[in-house]
Amino acid sequence: MGIRQDPIRLGIVDSDSGFLKVLAKRLEGSGYEYRVLPGGVPPEELVASKLNALLIDPAVLRSDPWDFLDRVGRLLPGLGIVVCSSDSTVAQRVRGLRIGADDWIAKPCHPEEVVARVEAVVRRHRRGRPTADAGPMVLGEIEIRPDRFQAFVAGHSLELTRREYELLQVLAQAEGRVIERQALYQSVWGYAMAHGDRSVDVFVRKLRAKLSESSPGWEYIHTHFGIGYRFEPEGPGADSVPVAEPAVERSQDSNRSLTPHA
Repeated sequence: MGIRQDPIRLGIVDSDSGFLKVLAKRLEGSGYEYRVLPGGVPPEELVASKLNALLIDPAVLRSDPWDFLDRVGRLLPGLGIVVCSSDSTVAQRVRGLRIGADDWIAKPCHPEEVVARVEAVVRRHRRGRPTADAGPMVLGEIEIRPDRFQAFVAGHSLELTRREYELLQVLAQAEGRVIERQALYQSVWGYAMAHGDRSVDVFVRKLRAKLSESSPGWEYIHTHFGIGYRFEPEGPGADSVPVAEPAVERSQDSNRSLTPHA
């Protein structure tokens, strides 16, 4: 017999009465605890709700949707965020997923699909949730705190976003092994990486910048060109890290990495 999970607690920010009616019927049949929230709900008020997931239509939000997603992700790193909207562009969906949304569903959609996607997001977050006795990881000058979804240097927070923290955690837990880009993406974003997607490289650059600023002189994330990344702290004066590809490929990859990715 499997372990019984607590019912999923879902917050819904949407004003489509027809959609909400059919979705509510499906949620009630599945034993969900759900609550329809106003479009002007401050992210800070969501903390006390102890939600597992949030379903949002950005058109309903009274604040900037990008700022809202970013703030919710920072305040509640363990919260699954699913955006459900109509008339969105590819650029908007990509931006939302990079900021912190776990999934994006286009309207019109079937409530069965919405529920399935919410459940998939919640499962992923529950698998990644730290156990009660999980202690901090100290690597070089960095202290990684699973209980706070954050990393610190000398007690000062690196102010990592949820994606940045998850990326750091996956790399650090690999204990010096190289992780391929596709595997990193699957672990952090929760689904297969599309051809040509550079999200992993973009977030590695952001994470490196924060690590370098907080822990100068140390190198933590090493690139294995054409393969992926490896996490291994090296303090000032350490030997350079060998790479897996010849110098010609290094140069080509370096040129590609200069291409801006929104």
